Amino acid sequence: MQMDEIAQLMKAYESRAAASVESKLGVLIDLEALRDPRIVPFLLRVLADRREPTEVRIHVLKRLRNGRLSPENRPLVAAAILQVVSDRSSPDLRLQASLALGEFTDIEGVPTRLGGLALDSEEPIDLRYSAFTALQRAGSTPECVALLRELTRDGTLGRSARSLLSLWRLE
Repeated sequence: MQMDEIAQLMKAYESRAAASVESKLGVLIDLEALRDPRIVPFLLRVLADRREPTEVRIHVLKRLRNGRLSPENRPLVAAAILQVVSDRSSPDLRLQASLALGEFTDIEGVPTRLGGLALDSEEPIDLRYSAFTALQRAGSTPECVALLRELTRDGTLGRSARSLLSLWRLE
């Protein structure tokens, strides 16, 4: 039985465990050019694999963020990105994940997690700010407004939160 192109590309990717980032990205780019329901689950496995190079995981994250996702895949992708943002192994990957969550603010739990990141003074400021800007994309939903009102008391992001609430004519 002959393997189809999608299966061949997935197998080629998996056989390159120790390959260069460029080699892995080349296979991923070929795979992403095709339309098939098996691609998103495969990309989610790559994103979740901590053994993958950060550059590869960031590439996958951006593809998932910017790709056309089916309604049933959106919660799965959001959950995977929430997991990445919770993993403290790579600051760059976490930053990209928090930015990507701006595309998923309609998914339950995402605004709360973004608000938690923005409010956490122990987190790096660039991560907190990216979470704030992603939260802003949710718009003036009751949940977002409540999180922003809480954030107005923050010494670092309070002014930005007040400005946004004012822009939305809520302060």
